[in-house]
Amino acid sequence: MTQIDKTKELETKGIGGLLWEYAVPAVTSQIVTSIYNIVDRMFLGHSADGFGTLYLAALAITFPVMNIIHAFGALVGAGSSSRMSIVLGRKDVRWAEKILGNSMLLTFLFGFLFVFAGYLWMRPILTLFGASPQTLEFACSYMDIILPGMFLTTLTFNLTGLIRASGYPMKAMWIMVGGAIANIFLDFLLISVLGMGIVGAAWGTTISMGLSALVAVVHFVQPKSFIRFRRHAWTPKFYIFRNILAIGISPFSMNVAAFAVVAVLNRQLSLYGGDNAVAVYGVVNSAAGLIFMMLLGVCQGMQPIAGYNYGAGRNDRLREVYILTMKVCLLVGLFGMSVSLLFPRTIINCFNSEEAIIAVGIPAMRYIMAFAPLIAFTITNSQLFQSIDQPWIAIVTSLSRQVLFLIPISLILPGVIYRAGGDGVTGVWLSCMICDALGAMLSAVLLLTHRQVFHIGYVPPLRKPRKELGPKSEND
Repeated sequence: MTQIDKTKELETKGIGGLLWEYAVPAVTSQIVTSIYNIVDRMFLGHSADGFGTLYLAALAITFPVMNIIHAFGALVGAGSSSRMSIVLGRKDVRWAEKILGNSMLLTFLFGFLFVFAGYLWMRPILTLFGASPQTLEFACSYMDIILPGMFLTTLTFNLTGLIRASGYPMKAMWIMVGGAIANIFLDFLLISVLGMGIVGAAWGTTISMGLSALVAVVHFVQPKSFIRFRRHAWTPKFYIFRNILAIGISPFSMNVAAFAVVAVLNRQLSLYGGDNAVAVYGVVNSAAGLIFMMLLGVCQGMQPIAGYNYGAGRNDRLREVYILTMKVCLLVGLFGMSVSLLFPRTIINCFNSEEAIIAVGIPAMRYIMAFAPLIAFTITNSQLFQSIDQPWIAIVTSLSRQVLFLIPISLILPGVIYRAGGDGVTGVWLSCMICDALGAMLSAVLLLTHRQVFHIGYVPPLRKPRKELGPKSEND
């Protein structure tokens, strides 16, 4: 079967089989992405040098910086893969190749900017995000090495998304799995055997992601790939930049929001609970992130199917894949909620066995994961809007939970509880629960206002200006 035939399957094959084919590799890739963070924390949390808790707190402080870098990766990666799915639905291979080349140009541009800015303002940024004198040096040692590696991370995420969108979900999965296996081996070697601590964790992640990036680039160089790097694809086209960024702005905004949220929560937790509370948030965030990554993986499996059929005018199949995806995501959310409520001590013990950390971590895990099914509902709707070329609605859906609700509530509620004689740290965890409920309600309202896209006969509006409809000649 040719690669063109594989993309045509998106319009003809049964939705259940397609979602399984695309979601399983995407979920695996997302879990693998979580493993990069989780493995670092598991090895460092049990480090033999006695700095385990400080290592965990230092990594938690770097979360906002990592999130902003991931945001630029999502800006290009999600935008280009969504556009490619829609374009392939219109059977335009030349336009898809231009999306590939122009997405690489954007990746190089953003990569240079965030590496330069990171080295220039690293210490003031980490201090702003809640680093204490004890954790600042560890955080700086980690970021000194990981910053160039984050460019490789964004490159890998972009290219594996395009590999998935062009009909090779399993290949995209194995690229990420290979990098994760290398990361586990390198963490064991550099941290446990050679005793390099947090510096070893940084080198392990950087080297393993470099290997994944190399394999992803090779895919688009091979002559057998019908979408590959060609000379015409590298010509900058500002209408393609605009189209990529218009869709990518939704996941970008979501990651920027996560950056802001983590920064705010770290400062609030440091204020009311000290380094231990910050370390607990890093642990809980990593564990809960595993469930969130599974949700994103299922939705990423939906994205090429939904985008292709939306572009092809098959709204009946769009509705079918959305409903099936929503059912799967709700089940994943219920699973995450149940495990977190029943076995929080076991989960936290995987990262750190100090009683002080476990005592704070058990209620934190239960509060943060109590409304996981509502988070699943919101994420699925956001990914749907992204797939049907509704970037601004996707932005509102993504940002409502984190920016519109969580930041103001987390700045107000802990202080109110503390002044009333309660625990300010508990107020931080309660803020997360409240925002999950409010975000899901807003997401439901936005879905109802756009339900017409599921109706047979609905014709999506053409984007203006005309140039956005794609290349009109060999010279475009």
